Amino acid sequence: MPNWSILKVLMKEFASSDQIARTNEHTLVMDDPQQVREYTLAGIEGGVMAPVYLFHCAQVCQVIRPGDRVLDLACGPANQLAQIARLNPDCHFVGLDLSHEMLDRGRALTQAQQLANITFVDGSMTDLSQFKDNSFDAVMSTMALHHLPDEKCLNQTFAEAARVLTKDGGMYLADFGRLKRKDSIDYFANQYGDRQPPLFTLDYLNSLHAAFSLKNFQTACRQNLGNRASVLSTFCVPYMVVVRTPSRRELPEPLRLSLLRLRDALPEHHKIDLANLRTFFRLGGVPSTVFEK
Repeated sequence: MPNWSILKVLMKEFASSDQIARTNEHTLVMDDPQQVREYTLAGIEGGVMAPVYLFHCAQVCQVIRPGDRVLDLACGPANQLAQIARLNPDCHFVGLDLSHEMLDRGRALTQAQQLANITFVDGSMTDLSQFKDNSFDAVMSTMALHHLPDEKCLNQTFAEAARVLTKDGGMYLADFGRLKRKDSIDYFANQYGDRQPPLFTLDYLNSLHAAFSLKNFQTACRQNLGNRASVLSTFCVPYMVVVRTPSRRELPEPLRLSLLRLRDALPEHHKIDLANLRTFFRLGGVPSTVFEK
């Protein structure tokens, strides 16, 4: 059961008729070494983002199949990508990012983990012209779309993702949704302030202010993907939004057990965070049975 503090914030958010304006990120490319370092540390297994990444990892595993070629839009330091690639060694992954600092971190991580099924390329998610039509079996992205400057670029990203995706391909795009109240944004950004570096808290705050609205996602999806994918969010309040095609496979038991082991290895406070996330997404229509024994 989510704690009372979160429920109180969500109830105020749900009841509010206000809507704060979107504020762009200061830069499209995260290249500052200290900022990249703290973002990377937050995303390592055991870092503050670990339960979020594990939830999305399980979701991505359901929309990809063995042998797939998978494109990760704005892969960052590849914490999420490496986790998924390690669990799906029969797939080949292409990590795309504009930040050279992020790509260097990603290459170092995959080398340290001896992952041979990831290739990194420099590029923007709004322009995938280096890739042919229908060249990927799946497209994924986690917590990156808010870096785009405007709705036009969001729409272009969806158009490009749809173009490079095969007809029966899988898609999983996840990001923050725009909240209505400044107090709500402040709460979530500082919720784990004692567990994360101050610069990461500031980056988190800016990310929430830069998030697109649920309506923005619905419009981009409808115009570019039609009924191929659904836009779903956390229950009542779209704190997080996912654009997801139906599952393309039932997870094999060894993979499901690997995900359960990753969950069991989390600290207790992260297990609670994961359980809360699963609850709010499940109530919002996102299937979440992978972690049930």
